Amino acid sequence: MNDPARRFDAIIIGTGQAGPSLAGRLTAAGRSVAMIERRHFGGTCVNTGCKPTKTLVASAYAARMAQRAAEYGVVLDGTPGVDMKRVQARAAKIIQEGRSGIESWLDGMDGCTVLRGHARFTGPHDIEVDGAKLTAPQIFINVGGRASVPDLPGLGDVPYLTNTDMVELDTVPGHLVVIGGSYIGLEFAQMFRRFGARVTVVEKSGRLIAREDEDVSAAIREILEAEGIDVRTNAECLSFARHDDGVAVRVGCTEGAPEVVGTHVLLAIGRRPNTDDLGLEAAGIRTDARGYITVDDFLETSVPGVYGLGDCNGRGAFTHTAYNDFEIVAANLLDGQDWKVSERLPGYALYTDPPLGRVGMTEAQARQTRRPLLIGKRPMSKVGRAVEKAETLGFMKVVVDAQTQRILGAAILGTGGDEAIHGLLDIMNANVPCTVFQRAVPIHPTVSELIPTLLAEMKPAT
Repeated sequence: MNDPARRFDAIIIGTGQAGPSLAGRLTAAGRSVAMIERRHFGGTCVNTGCKPTKTLVASAYAARMAQRAAEYGVVLDGTPGVDMKRVQARAAKIIQEGRSGIESWLDGMDGCTVLRGHARFTGPHDIEVDGAKLTAPQIFINVGGRASVPDLPGLGDVPYLTNTDMVELDTVPGHLVVIGGSYIGLEFAQMFRRFGARVTVVEKSGRLIAREDEDVSAAIREILEAEGIDVRTNAECLSFARHDDGVAVRVGCTEGAPEVVGTHVLLAIGRRPNTDDLGLEAAGIRTDARGYITVDDFLETSVPGVYGLGDCNGRGAFTHTAYNDFEIVAANLLDGQDWKVSERLPGYALYTDPPLGRVGMTEAQARQTRRPLLIGKRPMSKVGRAVEKAETLGFMKVVVDAQTQRILGAAILGTGGDEAIHGLLDIMNANVPCTVFQRAVPIHPTVSELIPTLLAEMKPAT
């Protein structure tokens, strides 16, 4: 006779950004919750993403500032150096603190049963965890994603690293070859260059971070190359082979040497969802061609009562979008609201130095709408705060609908750009015209104080 399944009001699979907070809301509402985690608590952000990488970025920034100390009139006794073991230990400590904090929170949560093991669907509302059977009318899939490893010629014959491996490195590579010129790849490229590695970025397309406007891509490339990073674009014929000095990467670019030899290779060619071993087919849960769980505007899957949250649903690849998935589900299921994913305003940052803060449409996307536009652009060299800090690289740009005066999108590539962008993001979320800035009295000296000036100097797009 089969053992009966243990019944819960809700089952949450995965302890990434959306899961623990949702467990907190559900249990506070009197629901019984089973929380399942097969490995590390905290998901990508805590273990291999935001927290450790931004910790490493901070160490790399400190290294860079030490190298530039003389520019600020600061005299250091001797040549600045990097102790990579201490750099990595600092990141590891922050990972462990975040991981254990979430685990302790869930273990101590009234109404929450934490199960450690691998969850698989055996039916639309039935889960098995290492032999234990569970069932619930509501199931929330929050399993995250991992680095994509494409089938490239020779890749299976050579050692390579992913973002997971990079946060564990306690030595500086002699020559790091980064495959992929987008957000993850560029952050690691710059930080390890500042730690002392020689770095080459290899990108298949014609420019870095091709989803951004061309002026943003060009400026970021100029910033990286000024620090000694080699950038190879139009790498259409990637292949790999073992070499006495590490790995030979065939790039096939139209310019430059056809081969780059590195001691280490980092694959940063995108992400894939952790959905291939969940038994989704047994539940009838649909996925797209890349394995992302198909969800509607309320994050419900093809099976009623089953929801996809976070990176695995393909509706956002950031910690803040995963947390907003939790907010949407909680608002709708517990608060009687009608929140939709389609109402979410896209905003994100690239944490190179200087950082890129982005919200809404790019200029290219706005032009495709055919509406009359106003565009403002200002170099960071004309921002007093940037001048005072001797960090004048980059620019700020805003695109506005000329008829409605609504901001359509903005980019701030410059010191503090990841923070200053929120002034524009908040106005866009409020859906008010940009003219509200005219009566603002911003604080001096800041980067944000130039936003009203940026808007005042806008000109019609030609």
